[in-house]
Amino acid sequence: MAYLNSPQLNSMKAIQFFAPRDIRVIDLPEPLSPGPGEALVRTHRMGICGTDVSCFLGKFPFFAFPRIPGHELGLEVVAVADDVTNVNIGDKCSLEPYINNPATPTSRKGSSNCCPGLQVTGVHNNGGLRQGVFPVPARKLHPGNDLSYDQLALVETLAVGCHAVQRGNPQPGETVLVIGAGPIGLACLEFLKLMDVKTIVMDLVSTRLDFCAKSLGIQHSIEFQPDGSPLAALEKLTDGQLADVVIDATGSPKSMSTCFEYAAFTGRVVYVGIATSDLSFPHAPVLHRRELTLLASRNALPRDFTNIIGLIRDGKINTNLWITHRLRFDEVPVDFEKFTDPGLGAIKAIIEVN
Repeated sequence: MAYLNSPQLNSMKAIQFFAPRDIRVIDLPEPLSPGPGEALVRTHRMGICGTDVSCFLGKFPFFAFPRIPGHELGLEVVAVADDVTNVNIGDKCSLEPYINNPATPTSRKGSSNCCPGLQVTGVHNNGGLRQGVFPVPARKLHPGNDLSYDQLALVETLAVGCHAVQRGNPQPGETVLVIGAGPIGLACLEFLKLMDVKTIVMDLVSTRLDFCAKSLGIQHSIEFQPDGSPLAALEKLTDGQLADVVIDATGSPKSMSTCFEYAAFTGRVVYVGIATSDLSFPHAPVLHRRELTLLASRNALPRDFTNIIGLIRDGKINTNLWITHRLRFDEVPVDFEKFTDPGLGAIKAIIEVN
């Protein structure tokens, strides 16, 4: 067994979502050693995403109280079990928080992102919003020693967008419409920028569209209005052909039920946002007539994390543009609530844990 420092029995502070809108600081014992296949890690940075906000509000379908949140993590490896070879003590890592069973048929065929018994760290089980060390499966750690902990905490968000784009499989020359310019929509845009496609973004909030133009270089945008004008705007931008791929990153049942109207004949619609209610949409006049393909996109794959770390290292993704807000660990109980307000204008907030 290898350790960064000699092990000793300590307690640590953690932040727990105890009930909707109820955040508490708790004490937990620190583990003395990692189990087989595990590493002990220390959180340095945690990204706040829409899932965390939904969990805090009690609106996320897979979340149960009480729970320690935190799945977008920049971690330091403190100890490793004797059988661990993929990471070393002192490594800076991003966590792939989707804990799957490698033996299931789904995992064996390469779809570890949606293994039937999947447990997402910080959602189904306790996450990384704690100041001490905790165990994770070492196979879920992706080293990025050339990156900052800030950058490593953003890899998971980017990976979700990367996977959604892969699900839509845009081809050179095609048009892709991303609906929703929140963090996941922005992550989709980062990867579409690297492809030979025409990218259009749609959102309700004009300031988010401004960010897409100024910071990400997205030339084409549509500000959503409920009067039918977005469809006309898309027709104008595409010479009436509409979008070959529509990625809905809103999580809004209304948007997810109506986004088919933006898809071209034989187009693909990707749901990457999560809705808790049932969805309904026109079948015969739109889905059937246009022979559309509807795809779900859940989480991301291990290779996405590796690729993204390389893209950040090579300067092809500038994560500095993303981070608009910061808060310290001790500020979370009081200040987390403000991130439920869309008017705050947060693109990505980072918690400085250690």
